[in-house]
Amino acid sequence: MQKAIYTTVGIDELLSHVQALKGVGARFVQMHAERNVDDGTYRLVYTFINVRAAREQIAQDGSYAIENLVVEGIDQYQEIPSISSYYPAVFPFENEAHDLFGLAITDMQIDFKGFFYQVSTAEPMSVITPEVKVAREKAMKVRAAAEAKARKAAAEKAAAAAAAAGEAATGAGDAAGEAAAQPDAAAGSDAQHDEAAAKAALKAAEMEAKLAAMDPEKAAKVRAALAAKAARDKQKKEA
Repeated sequence: MQKAIYTTVGIDELLSHVQALKGVGARFVQMHAERNVDDGTYRLVYTFINVRAAREQIAQDGSYAIENLVVEGIDQYQEIPSISSYYPAVFPFENEAHDLFGLAITDMQIDFKGFFYQVSTAEPMSVITPEVKVAREKAMKVRAAAEAKARKAAAEKAAAAAAAAGEAATGAGDAAGEAAAQPDAAAGSDAQHDEAAAKAALKAAEMEAKLAAMDPEKAAKVRAALAAKAARDKQKKEA
């Protein structure tokens, strides 16, 4: 006999709950998304079996519990962190949620460099426009250039450390190895700035593509809401 346990969590709490389940040996089962017809928001349900606890419980009375994490009230434009860094098997479920509902699931740890495969079909499938395609390609090029710049800076720093060390070449070699292992830190803030700018440009292009596919009146309302949110965020930063 099995029972289901449902725990409602916020988007910002999702990863910590998933990490806790991973830590106790829970196994990922499935994830599904559904749309609330009353208010248009979305609901995500992540299902796990706590394997260790289940074995103990089954040995006692033949029962075990299926644990579910529930994220409610999701707006279509909210960013939802992927749990694929903990459970790679979630990828097809997250990809389906994105393709069917257009949900913005971010930081996929699969060989897609953070981007989803998309098809040029109207709703409910996702839409990729030429502008988004160009923005994505540009973002990937900027990211590759930033990584190359970071590696070069790390190598130069390692070489300078080795030259200055003289007789302490062994210690300098260790420092060089550490610098090479952390290219982002060695390169300074330039690479980070370039990648952040590319991500911002990509996000803006994808939003424009979504707005272009909307009814003009609805698109105007969404633009106004986004502008108001940007103004609030700016006031918070300046406060």
